[in-house]
Amino acid sequence: MTRWHKTGCVLCAQNCGLEVQVADNRMVKVRPDKSNPRSRGYACRKGLNVAHHQHHADRLTHPLKRTATGFERISWDQAIAEIARKLGRVVKENGPRSYAYMGGGGQGCHFEAAFGRTLMKLLGSQYHYNAVAQELTGYFWACGRHTGRQTDFHIPDEANADMLLAVGWNGMESHQMPRAPLVLKAFSTSPDKLLVVIDPRRSKTAGLADIHLPVRPGTDALMVRAMIAIILDNGWENRDYIDRCTTGFEQIRPWFEGFDIEAALGVCGLEVQPVVDLCRELGQRRWCLHTDLGIYMNRHSTLASCLYNVLLAVCGRLCVPGGNVIPGKFMPIGAHTDERDPKHWRTVATDFPILMGYSPPNVLPEEILADHPDRTRAVIVCASNPLRSYADTTAYEKAFERLDLLVTIELAMTETARLSHYVLPARSGYESWDGTFFTWTWPEIYFQMRRPLIEPEGEPLECGEIFTRIADAMGLIPTLPEALYRLAQKDRFAFAVELLTLARSTPRLMKAIPFILSKTLGPALGSGNLAALWGLLFTAPGKLRKDALRAGFAMDGWGEAIRSAPGKLPSVFTSMARNRSLAPLAGLHPRAEYGEKLFRAVMDHPEGLWLGKSDAEANMSAIRTPSGRIDLHIPEMDAWIAELTPEKEAAALAPDPDFPLILMAGRHVRTNANTLMRNPEWNRGRRTCTLAMHADDAAALKLADGQTVAVVTAAGRETIELEVSSRARVGHVVMPHGFGLDYQGTVTGANVNRLTKNTNRDPLAATPLHRYVRCRVEGEDNENSETNFRHL
Repeated sequence: MTRWHKTGCVLCAQNCGLEVQVADNRMVKVRPDKSNPRSRGYACRKGLNVAHHQHHADRLTHPLKRTATGFERISWDQAIAEIARKLGRVVKENGPRSYAYMGGGGQGCHFEAAFGRTLMKLLGSQYHYNAVAQELTGYFWACGRHTGRQTDFHIPDEANADMLLAVGWNGMESHQMPRAPLVLKAFSTSPDKLLVVIDPRRSKTAGLADIHLPVRPGTDALMVRAMIAIILDNGWENRDYIDRCTTGFEQIRPWFEGFDIEAALGVCGLEVQPVVDLCRELGQRRWCLHTDLGIYMNRHSTLASCLYNVLLAVCGRLCVPGGNVIPGKFMPIGAHTDERDPKHWRTVATDFPILMGYSPPNVLPEEILADHPDRTRAVIVCASNPLRSYADTTAYEKAFERLDLLVTIELAMTETARLSHYVLPARSGYESWDGTFFTWTWPEIYFQMRRPLIEPEGEPLECGEIFTRIADAMGLIPTLPEALYRLAQKDRFAFAVELLTLARSTPRLMKAIPFILSKTLGPALGSGNLAALWGLLFTAPGKLRKDALRAGFAMDGWGEAIRSAPGKLPSVFTSMARNRSLAPLAGLHPRAEYGEKLFRAVMDHPEGLWLGKSDAEANMSAIRTPSGRIDLHIPEMDAWIAELTPEKEAAALAPDPDFPLILMAGRHVRTNANTLMRNPEWNRGRRTCTLAMHADDAAALKLADGQTVAVVTAAGRETIELEVSSRARVGHVVMPHGFGLDYQGTVTGANVNRLTKNTNRDPLAATPLHRYVRCRVEGEDNENSETNFRHL
């Protein structure tokens, strides 16, 4: 029989709602889910082809161990025992800094992070390498200094804006906002709205724009400094907002006074008047800002994020309707880790801070290869493929070969898995209970817990279950009373009372709580991830409970329904109240009721639901600086911005005769999905991995559309098909990411990260500068191409 199941896409952070028809344990049809409250019937072709992610020949089915003759199949018991023994020995002999965890759930499966981070912490380590620190930690750091917490970053409230400023963002292809193409088209076609795009090339989004500023690659920070100077010079700032809602304005004003605006914009390749006209609009309109990888992965990345925050603030557009707002959240996607607090580690060889709870993947090869007693020696990689996803494939290959232990937990035999000592099969996002905590909506708070649609083949496990077994084998989970297991099967309220009573007598128990829930409540619910979700809702902070009440989850009518459940909870709590030592726990009854209500609501809505709603009129209350206002002055930026002058930028951007072109390393297109779609069949008949080049550059190099060319950088060399494109910019070439994947012995496309150096990175956050990679392009069949190149 065939059935339609409600689920969500796991291929990008928008997680659009899908309906999937399953027959004979295979996905046979996929369509957008109109009932999903966030995506509302929208889905792109990637989501509609998600069956190629689920079903393919590279799926792992059993644990594997690398031997001298290749990989051999082993049992789960053997795999867990050997990994636990070897990992324990590495940490015991070399200390907790020798272990690093790489993962966190990627685009679709975040529950793994609770288990992976718990194992990391129980081993005493703080090194969690994650893709967030490949892109966003400079931005999160800037937001943390301005708002008080790195987790309190802002998003655009485009629904209430009359102007959208898109900087370094091609939302027509990359999304990075729910229903992005529809939102952008609405701005473009509305006579009452304005779409402004700042991007070096004429992207699809720029093609829709009312105003397009084609800024020179790598000059965004210089440009936004000039824009703020224009606004202040003309008195277009929102002085009332600055006085009421910010501090530090007088300290940053000198950054912009007397700044040579004309010279700066000349370096940026922009005419002065269009920029002035835009700044006038910024001072008058109800506008919001969407920045993306064009900022986060570019020169002066962290400084540019700070300056864009300042731009928003001087125009009065932070924490206001139609501006940029701090969204509510079910769970933050990281942790506030202020690098000024000595309790937060720095990397030992490269001395970079942990930001938002994450270490930057760019530095891991150096941390492994360093001649340092605390160097990284053991890594567990989960749902991540650093040999294709992170900068400098060559450096990663060399580093991973030196590790004492490399374990990969994955769906497929990836490039990283092939270098691992152990490869453990994970269930997919459609074989397990899972969800994500991305916060892309305002004022509603969205959540969807996907449920299993497909029976797994072989022996794959949920990632959280794998971490639980490793922790158990290492003796990191305390012995639990049998009563806890019995109550988990019978009555979740009584189970909660027993668990918290136990925690009062054994405080260290709480440090392993995801594992304890997985071992006890997990079997009763059929999933450790589901047990973790119940735990999250049971212990939901007061802010989430208030947001849930605002979304309509009232207590009325639920008390009696819950009291009729097995376990006779009122008597349980009554007896607790009589026991003086347990009396404080009696207050858990209302929280338990409410947590159970939210849990049941999630279970009753497979299409996803609005779990909460922020107070749209009180977003300034989210600011958690000591003053309660937005702090505009960040002392660390003083010296950096002093170096950001037209003269110094012109010198830094001078062409390199060996590498005269600028490569944009990584491009979202309709035919890539990071490294999640390994089988190229989903792109049959489509032109996929190409290098986009302007016709003038192609003519100068005597290259033709469709020709195979070599892209050469300081890091390496890759061959790729050339695409002569009208959307390209002279002197600028663009190459997509997510290719160079080996599927069944055949490599499709070129690996862009073979061309990127991990040392080409932001000086504060270590995020890679993928949007500014110097390169040259040579024709594979043109013996004069190098000579032509030097004349370019």
